[in-house]
Amino acid sequence: MAEVVLQGVSKSYAGRPTVHAVDLAIADKEFMVLVGPSGCGKSTTLRMIAGLEDITSGRLLIDGREVTHAEPQKRDIAMVFQSYALYPHMTAYRNMAFGLLKTSRLSKEEIDQRIREAAEILHITHLLDRKPNALSGGERQRVAIGRALVRQPKVFLFDEPLSNLDAKLRTHMRGELKRLHKELGLTVIYVTHDQIEAMTLGTRVAILSQGRLQQVGAPMDLYMRPANTFVATFIGSPEMSLLRCALKPNGEGSLVHHAAFDTRVPERLEASEILLGVRPEEVIVGAADAPAMARGVVERTELIGSEALAEIRLGEDRIVARTPVMSAPPAGAEVGLNFDMARVRLFDAATGSAMPRL
Repeated sequence: MAEVVLQGVSKSYAGRPTVHAVDLAIADKEFMVLVGPSGCGKSTTLRMIAGLEDITSGRLLIDGREVTHAEPQKRDIAMVFQSYALYPHMTAYRNMAFGLLKTSRLSKEEIDQRIREAAEILHITHLLDRKPNALSGGERQRVAIGRALVRQPKVFLFDEPLSNLDAKLRTHMRGELKRLHKELGLTVIYVTHDQIEAMTLGTRVAILSQGRLQQVGAPMDLYMRPANTFVATFIGSPEMSLLRCALKPNGEGSLVHHAAFDTRVPERLEASEILLGVRPEEVIVGAADAPAMARGVVERTELIGSEALAEIRLGEDRIVARTPVMSAPPAGAEVGLNFDMARVRLFDAATGSAMPRL
């Protein structure tokens, strides 16, 4: 079992905390993605797992064995870097073989077998005699992944491995990584700042902000049930719109008051002020004279193929609606708006935490 467990793992530099008491368990054969904005502590956390950064406090266990202060080579992990880190004077074959030749007791025949098996899996057999400068970015990344595969470690660590690739190649390589994970049953911990990568690759996703773990869950759980406003606005493109509203008891439910509308929710909530969260696909845009919950003015419209994104001014706030391109409202148009109140999220305005829904 290649389970990885972080128990209260923290990191400080010169007494300044950068990662705060992270508790996280990555199951055997799981694809765990650490995601968050730049400087949130995700790469530092990965480097602590790899042994490239000391753990200031807390414990790290891999396969049930504590490795908090173990040397990197004794952790049975392999890491793939953003920069590929290939030796420019060596062929792809030699790059993949180098670590095994230096650190293992395998025979040359066994090493050759591992390299050729990995090359076949990655579809780079025809590239083994080439040096890095004769390879494309995607081919170099495959060689870097192959170098990790031949080690046959318990855990694979990826530090933003696709960020140097163009958009089309990133999409292709995401598919390749998912295929490898499924076919080989790998335990993967993957760092990215790209929420699309996180949502498409991870069996579970851990979201960090300012060194603190915000939420861990399956991608769609994070999208549908964010724990706080940070997760709500970080996951999803475009991000969730947040409308500041006053809240008053109303029978067994609550009355939600915004400058542009009043509505009711069935929950009896204690807060006096909330943030009402609406995703673009949950905004229903209609004609200005049609029955509607609220009315707004379109500030701008972006056409993105079969869909359009309309930014709409609603009182002092702005929201984004996703509409079919053929019915996209033009800039300057007045529109009627309806929200699916059963799907909207409610957050405490003071704390940013999600409020329970029925």
